[in-house]
Amino acid sequence: MNRAAPVSAEQALADTRRWLERAVIGLNLCPFAKAVHVRGQIHHAVYLPADEGGLLDALLDEAHALAACSAAERDTTLLIVPNSLADFLDFNAFTGRAERRLERAGFEGDLQLASFHPRFQFAGTDSDDITNATNRAPYPMLHLLREDSVSRAVDAFPDAEAIFERNMQTLEQLGADGWAALDVGPGGATR
Repeated sequence: MNRAAPVSAEQALADTRRWLERAVIGLNLCPFAKAVHVRGQIHHAVYLPADEGGLLDALLDEAHALAACSAAERDTTLLIVPNSLADFLDFNAFTGRAERRLERAGFEGDLQLASFHPRFQFAGTDSDDITNATNRAPYPMLHLLREDSVSRAVDAFPDAEAIFERNMQTLEQLGADGWAALDVGPGGATR
C-alpha cells in the first residue's frame, strides 16, 4: 500500500485558509469567524508528525500560548494535523482525550475545544450527507476558543442557537456539487 507524501506546513496552511475563507466565512457557517479573520486574531499552527504521539503536548502548548496572549492579539487557535488521525473515529476518540487533558491542565471555563475533520459524520447520518460538511475541513483540526469570546459573540448574535439549523439548510441548498465547486479540500489551490 502506497502512503501519500506527507503534507507540508505551507500546504496545510494554504488549504486551511482557503477553507476558512471560502466555506466557513464565505458560506457564513460561523458568523463570528469573519471579524477575527479580518483582524488577524486567528493563530494557525501545524502539527506535522505522522503519528499522534506528541499531539496532546502540542495542543497544550498552543493552549498555554493562547491563554498568555490578549484576545485582541490572538482570539483563537487552529491546530492543523495534516499527517495523522485520518480515521474519523480515531480522531473523535482523540478529541475526547484532548478535552480531558485540557481540563486537567486547568483550562476548563477558559478555553473550549472544537474539532473539524475531512470525514466528519454526525451520528445518524450517512457519510455522504452534505450536512456533515459543516464540520469538515481539509485536514483534522483542533480549534481552541476562548470561553469569554464565545460568550460575547453568542450574546451579540441574535438567535445564536439557530446557526446550526441555518447551516444545515445552507448546505442542503448548496448540495454536493456546490460544495465540491468551493474546492476546499486538501491541495485544492495547487491543482
